[in-house]
Amino acid sequence: MNIIFLGKPGAGKGTQAKKIADYYRIPHISTGEMFRTAYQEKTPLGVEAHDNYWGAGKLVPDDTTVKLVKERLAKDDCRNGFILDGFPRTVQQAEDLDKIVSIDHTLYIDAPDKICIKRIAGRRNCPTCHKDYNIHFNPPKNDMQCDVCAVALVQRKDDTETIVRQRLLVYEQQTAPLVRHYVKNIVRIVDNGKKTIDALFAEIITALGK
Repeated sequence: MNIIFLGKPGAGKGTQAKKIADYYRIPHISTGEMFRTAYQEKTPLGVEAHDNYWGAGKLVPDDTTVKLVKERLAKDDCRNGFILDGFPRTVQQAEDLDKIVSIDHTLYIDAPDKICIKRIAGRRNCPTCHKDYNIHFNPPKNDMQCDVCAVALVQRKDDTETIVRQRLLVYEQQTAPLVRHYVKNIVRIVDNGKKTIDALFAEIITALGK
């Protein structure tokens, strides 16, 4: 089963993608993971992408990213399917992907902006043990301190409400058109922020099928 995962920042894609990958026993491939793995394995494309682009804080061009995706999907662990999370990001990337592989399902988690903002802007992390918290949904027992290390929690610079709103705007401009591109095989799941992680997962599995 070949799946593409779409959704706004903060919609819960990462959490659900990992659970779905475990359930179907297929790899969960994120753009960041793909870049890091290719570089660690010292593939020519991986080294090029790192040395010339993401390692220097620059965006990786579409053609290089598409080649890396093709290289990753050719691995044996993708033989029975995969979940692509974070790719494609644009319609052009989707059209390039169409030439490489067929997609069975496009899973789109739709969540209101206010829920996405609350989830991301509420995230906190322990700089010592890297345990994650959320001041709204999973707060620490002690005010703004890690339950494990008793160290003050920190907020990532790109998790502030101002930056999250900008990320949501970019999503609407660049990534939302992918919903129309994949309209024939799209599975739309609505998360109003009141569903538990397990309830949302059960709804997704029912929609995708056993």
